[in-house]
Amino acid sequence: MKQLNAIVLTILMVTFLNEQTTNACTNFIVTKGASKNGSVMITYSADSHVLYGELYYRPARDYPEGALMDVYEWDTGKFLGRIKQVPHTYSVVGNMNEHQLAIGETTYGGIDGMVDPEGLIDYGSLIYITLQRAKTAREAIKVMSELLSEYGYASSGESLSISDPDEAWIFEMTGKGPGNKGAVWVARLIPDGYVCAHANQARIQTFPLATGKKNSIAITSKDLRRINDPVVECIYSWDVIEVARTKKLYGGTDQDFSFSDTYNPINFSGARSCEMRVWAFFRSVNGEMEQYKEYAAGHDLSKRMPLWIKPDRKISNYDMMNFMRDHLEGTEFDMRKDLGAGPFASPYRWRPLTWQVSGDANAPSYCNERATSTQQTGFVFVAESRSWLPDPIGGIFWFGVDDAATTVFNPIYCGITEIPECFRVGNGDMVTYSPTSAFWLFNLVANMCYSRYDLMSGDALKVQRKLEMEFIDQTASTDEKAVKLYENDIWKARDFLTDYSLKASAKTFSEWKSLSEYLLVKYIDGNIKNEKDGKFAVSPDGYPVMPKQPGYPDSWKKSVIQDTGKKLLVPAGEGH
Repeated sequence: MKQLNAIVLTILMVTFLNEQTTNACTNFIVTKGASKNGSVMITYSADSHVLYGELYYRPARDYPEGALMDVYEWDTGKFLGRIKQVPHTYSVVGNMNEHQLAIGETTYGGIDGMVDPEGLIDYGSLIYITLQRAKTAREAIKVMSELLSEYGYASSGESLSISDPDEAWIFEMTGKGPGNKGAVWVARLIPDGYVCAHANQARIQTFPLATGKKNSIAITSKDLRRINDPVVECIYSWDVIEVARTKKLYGGTDQDFSFSDTYNPINFSGARSCEMRVWAFFRSVNGEMEQYKEYAAGHDLSKRMPLWIKPDRKISNYDMMNFMRDHLEGTEFDMRKDLGAGPFASPYRWRPLTWQVSGDANAPSYCNERATSTQQTGFVFVAESRSWLPDPIGGIFWFGVDDAATTVFNPIYCGITEIPECFRVGNGDMVTYSPTSAFWLFNLVANMCYSRYDLMSGDALKVQRKLEMEFIDQTASTDEKAVKLYENDIWKARDFLTDYSLKASAKTFSEWKSLSEYLLVKYIDGNIKNEKDGKFAVSPDGYPVMPKQPGYPDSWKKSVIQDTGKKLLVPAGEGH
């Protein structure tokens, strides 16, 4: 998730392949007609055990004719080559640019042998280069098509979410293999009033072919001009089916061709670890999704979920934040409800996702659930694009670091020109602690909560909700002030929004630091201090009141007895 320059490369300690570092991300997509306020929203959790959570910033710039730009692979920092620079680039904050265009991704990998080792554009570079060069989602598809065709694609299978103030698209692609420059891909416009999602499993199946249809385009250099035609709802590379036939991946009719079934066939793990997260989101907004439970569980792969659904209610930005915090609560897969949750109802499972009781290769394998909210998240966002406001004001990049369940989504307006110190690139890294880094602070609180999740997380969520509701409540007045400034001077408006975003992030950091100190004092050594009138209780002589010692739940005690037999049994009438 990171496009590294030469300076950042000096602090990169570990390199991994795309699939190892990013095959765990989640995207939810909400169109204008499905949102409560008429905005378009996408979410993204950048999940990787080696990704440092920070907020990237690329200022707008002008370049001389003939200028080149260096391309580094986002996951590894490997130098891939140089490509032609454009005369002007737009400013980008995180995964959103100054025109409210936002892009997220999830890696699905796909068929072996489809990566082109000579490609110059990896999926991460594709995202951030496109954000610097495109204003709208359709223009982004055009830019990506041109980049992939001219320079080749260096990664494996990817799904992208692409949104602007008016539209949202899902874009899925994979390489063509060694010696074949470019990529095969399909992009579909999500119908207004609907929601979509993807989580490391390709989801586009059959799609409308261009033959005789005005709403679909098979992209060649001559067709690029048609992308902006509002009737166009499906765009795909002209050779997406031909490559599949050449690779002997498909032998049916063009009309029956399914991108997902060909380039990323569904299997148990694709359903249980990937589509399960899509199902959890869909069931939160539509009461008819229980019919796909067995599919999401990996037990019935014949009944695939639809690509998009119509929600039963309108969805807010705060809803989106909370959807990203899901641990399958309220379902039979609820991660707090089985023995793996430990005595304190932890909704987390440490890796690996699949395991065996012994090293016997013939022993059965078991899996842990892979929920939307996960411990190894680098950063997470909700990108909100609002068409009724000027671009620098209309785009809010709600940004947090680490685990979505215990993070705070901070309002980062897309027109800002400076990044908060606590999120700034270079303020610490994955092997270097920084006391002013939000990533390290939020990891500190999260890891404290993991030890006694049933109790400690509740204290964190109180502060989380307080901050996020405060920021959401301030949005209307902040917008209004910025619009008045914008009418006279766009840069005064952008300076105002920069100052607001900096102060909001600083407030979050300060209150989260106080939270970390509070949790340490309250829960030290497995005890729980008593509180009175907002302070820790002390006796009249100034000594702490004896703390609570809640012990373990009966369900856990029974498990211990079953495991240990009479080893811990205390004889009648005896005790410690």
